[in-house]
Amino acid sequence: MFVILVYDFNEKRVAKALKIARKYLHWVQNSVFEGEITTANYEKLKMELRQLMEPDEDSVIFYTFRTQKYSKREEMGVKKGGDEFIL
Repeated sequence: MFVILVYDFNEKRVAKALKIARKYLHWVQNSVFEGEITTANYEKLKMELRQLMEPDEDSVIFYTFRTQKYSKREEMGVKKGGDEFIL
């Protein structure tokens, strides 16, 4: 599956969230990651972020897609991450 991950963590935990996300997905922009991921790794990613986060301070949003075939990605401004995976 293809996943876009967006998170907002407290300053105390943001570096750890970045490290976790980079193990599974490709960095696109501040607090935004994307990439192909297996179902097992998707569950591991969610578990690791859930263990790190404080639900009353942090947030995580996952957008999941079965395929990239019918989607389009458009960029404007400064590119902050890699463009290996284009949605």
